[in-house]
Amino acid sequence: MTTTIRTRKSTKAMLWVSVLLLSLGSCEQYLDVDPQDKVAEEQMYRNVYDADAAVIGIYGKFMGLAKKYVILNEMRADLMTTTNNSDPYLKELSEQNVSAENPYVSPKDFYLVIQNCNDALKNFDIMVAQKKFTQSQYEQRYADVACIRSWIYLQLGIQYGTVPYITEPLANIEDVKNINKFPRLSFNELLDELVTFTEGLTYKKIYDSGSSLLVTVDGYNTEKFFINKECLLGDLQLWKGNYLQAATHYKNVMETGTPRNDVDMYRIKYAEVVTNNDLAVGYLRYYEQDATTLVDNNTQGWRSIFGRDRDVLWNTEWIWSLPFDSDFAPKNPFIEIFSKTGGKYLAKPSKRAIDLWQSNTQSNGFPYDARGQKFTYKMVGGEPVIMKYIYKYEAAANTFKTDGDWFLYRAAKLHLRYAEAANRDNQHKIADALLNFGIQEAYTPAGYNNSTGDATDIKQTKLPFPYDFDARQGDFPSFRAIWHRGGGIRGRARLQRAEIVGDPLISIENNIINEAALELAYEGNRWEDLVRISLRRNDPAFLADKVYEKLSKEGNANAAEIRSKLMNVNNWYLPFTW
Repeated sequence: MTTTIRTRKSTKAMLWVSVLLLSLGSCEQYLDVDPQDKVAEEQMYRNVYDADAAVIGIYGKFMGLAKKYVILNEMRADLMTTTNNSDPYLKELSEQNVSAENPYVSPKDFYLVIQNCNDALKNFDIMVAQKKFTQSQYEQRYADVACIRSWIYLQLGIQYGTVPYITEPLANIEDVKNINKFPRLSFNELLDELVTFTEGLTYKKIYDSGSSLLVTVDGYNTEKFFINKECLLGDLQLWKGNYLQAATHYKNVMETGTPRNDVDMYRIKYAEVVTNNDLAVGYLRYYEQDATTLVDNNTQGWRSIFGRDRDVLWNTEWIWSLPFDSDFAPKNPFIEIFSKTGGKYLAKPSKRAIDLWQSNTQSNGFPYDARGQKFTYKMVGGEPVIMKYIYKYEAAANTFKTDGDWFLYRAAKLHLRYAEAANRDNQHKIADALLNFGIQEAYTPAGYNNSTGDATDIKQTKLPFPYDFDARQGDFPSFRAIWHRGGGIRGRARLQRAEIVGDPLISIENNIINEAALELAYEGNRWEDLVRISLRRNDPAFLADKVYEKLSKEGNANAAEIRSKLMNVNNWYLPFTW
């Protein structure tokens, strides 16, 4: 390892930061300690750098959940399906018929990380009591680890429904299965616990700018490694149906950039039609009607969201993303799953997903959503291959160069979740604007002339936080507000408007969830989106119909039977066994 960090930190600090920058997973053995080994604990938790190493170790363990997270949230839903290479266990997930020995469904991996979190939190309490680090250092690291634990518990609730909520380290991890020792909470009871605990945390930012955990070396900005607590809180409140609180947390993140900072940060910027130096679906200028000029590479356009280096533009989209490095554990699991050239090609887009992308029309008239068949997947040897996770691997053209990323949270997801909350809080116009073409377009009067009109009193919502948006851009007087570049989700994708049909609340919500399928496919969100909306509406058909359509289009003879099974909410959840 040759990475050098030119700071005055101790040699120990340099060591673990270097390791972090190359691979979070390489520190994971730090936490492989028996909870009863007090001597080992005393040697581990001596100062802030030891606390930092514990945090890094937890993230290393956490990265081991990447494969399970993506498979459970996508294969069980309607956008991903199996290939001829898939093992029977993946087919079980796709067909909602899981056997006890299915390795994908064991909750043990989740609880092993929770055990590490509980151990660290307990020792952080001891450290601050013994003044081994400051109150501020304690609050930041405690909140980070606590939010990782809350995130994992949210996933457990989504996948298993009824689970034990354990917040102290265990002497034996097998005790998790003992219902007499640890009674299981319903999903709703679990959400209550998670909301109360996570909202009660003192610290809700990433880390202070001067923290020893925040550095930028060799292209890795460690700020994006750590969970965004406001996004997590927004999601928890969204699940609970506390829509104003959810929108408030999301808006805090959406307002990260300021005129003095980065006006494009998390704002879904419109296309740069001259240079194509953007994250939008675009074509060469003046050749927009020529489909062959679609911008399709790892450094420009929408595809580059997943293939580009961690540069300035990447930073405006990604909120939370963890890197896999080919030189360090844990191994990138996504090449095996998706690649035909270097992997086993175990999963592919469903026909339903492909049909969804092809049911949209671009603003230049092309009858498809380029985010789908041009970028999210490509045809390789006559078969559709999911590309989001393997652009870097394919570009390297080296079997041993397996760098990649676990995609966890980005601006498009943030905007869609905010729009979902705002819509349920009766802010339909704002939700529809962010979904389609942005605030400026929605709040500009018909017939307004940008060259001669007065922009002082338009292009803004004139509402209190979290629904205050100012997208003014005018020359009389000259003014550029912080949301003036926001182009909307569908605007950035160069698509036609998603229309409102009938009840605005339900229609916009349907449009938002459809858009999440088109924009966020295979990033680990689909099953939870279907579950959340179905529970909210008390309508299991919302989920069951989509899974049925996937299976039916594949010619699965059991599609109708599986739909009937999914009409019972209890059948959505996996068996809590290992």
